Amino acid sequence: MSVRQRLYPDPGQLVGLRKHADDARFVFNLGLEQRSFWRREKHTRGTHAEHGSLDATPITLGTQMRELVQLRAALPWLWAGSSSVQQGALRDLDQAFANFYAGRAKYPAFKRRDDRAGGFVVRDIFVRRLNRRWGTVTVPKIGRVRFRITRSWADITQATSARVTLRNGRWHIAFTTPPAERTLSGTGAAVGIDRGVRNTLATSDGRMIQAPSLTKVEQARFLRLEQRLARQSRKDGGSRRRQVTLDQLAVLRRRLADRRTDWIEQTTTHFASTYDQVAVEDLRVRNMVRRPAAKPDPAQPGVFLSNGARAKAVLNRSILASLWGRFLTRLEHKMGSARVARVNPRNTSRTCAACGHCAPGNRESQAVFECEACGHQGHADTNAAAVILGRALDSISAAGHAVPGRRSPALAGSANQSDP
Repeated sequence: MSVRQRLYPDPGQLVGLRKHADDARFVFNLGLEQRSFWRREKHTRGTHAEHGSLDATPITLGTQMRELVQLRAALPWLWAGSSSVQQGALRDLDQAFANFYAGRAKYPAFKRRDDRAGGFVVRDIFVRRLNRRWGTVTVPKIGRVRFRITRSWADITQATSARVTLRNGRWHIAFTTPPAERTLSGTGAAVGIDRGVRNTLATSDGRMIQAPSLTKVEQARFLRLEQRLARQSRKDGGSRRRQVTLDQLAVLRRRLADRRTDWIEQTTTHFASTYDQVAVEDLRVRNMVRRPAAKPDPAQPGVFLSNGARAKAVLNRSILASLWGRFLTRLEHKMGSARVARVNPRNTSRTCAACGHCAPGNRESQAVFECEACGHQGHADTNAAAVILGRALDSISAAGHAVPGRRSPALAGSANQSDP
């Protein structure tokens, strides 16, 4: 778990933070290029010296750590930076490759040079509390940097490491702490949640919850600023006016990010403190937002047919703006995976929660559901949430566990039932 707090460095400390971020980016990219080059040499020439490879020794975290010492001695500007920060960048690279080989992430990508993004690791944590709202953290070769205390001080002092990040003009520090205790409601209630685009969350007890976004005025302003940015020069670092435009865009991005984070935390806390069991669809969001495959024209080589990429891009943006993945991740953090049941999403929008009849004609539109078999009517998203809950309770009951809120497979959508 991470406890994220905002840093308030003075002008002199800002220069040091930026240098640490640049050094970490340089070492990460150099280490990635070295590993990628070795992999290409191994693939084309083999690993034996007689085959002409440059080096048969595999590149590991240990070898790169030793070579970093030599590189720091050869580059005075790198020697002036923090060795622990630069070593942390190599550890990040090693972890990125471990995630890639385990199938948890894509192949590591180079960190691009961007004055508005960056970060580095602080391994040894020394924090000091100034008063109820302010504290300091010691950053290597910079000293004590103030941060705003918005979480329990006991949680912060338990941190074993931290990561300093820059996003949209704001510096933050995320303290790595032990996992927080699970939230237990003790109500015995269960609820099903249908995640959608039109309605972000629809519950089996009839609630509709919408993720926040920019207002119409803010969206219009954001579009104007992006159009202005596209016309401004990027040569030699960009003009002064381009920097002003980027600052104005950063304000809107920060505003949207703050709203979404606040919504995620409040909504997941509500579910964790209200229900003992939550059921959601087991959606593969990453697969759902993939680009459509190209469609070559068989009659004209080199020409491609329309594949609906533009419409799919609009849908992908709507899915990502609905925060499906972040919501489920934080909900499992607070409730535990055992209390958040993931069910098969197949035909949940076409199945009747009252009789179980499944047919495409049951759902007349995005919002209207009317069963062709029994005549059950209701909001389509609420019906889908009830079906999701019913499947989860059936699965839990089959496993031999106590099932909160279980009355019948037909109407298992009520979150207020508490009979075992």
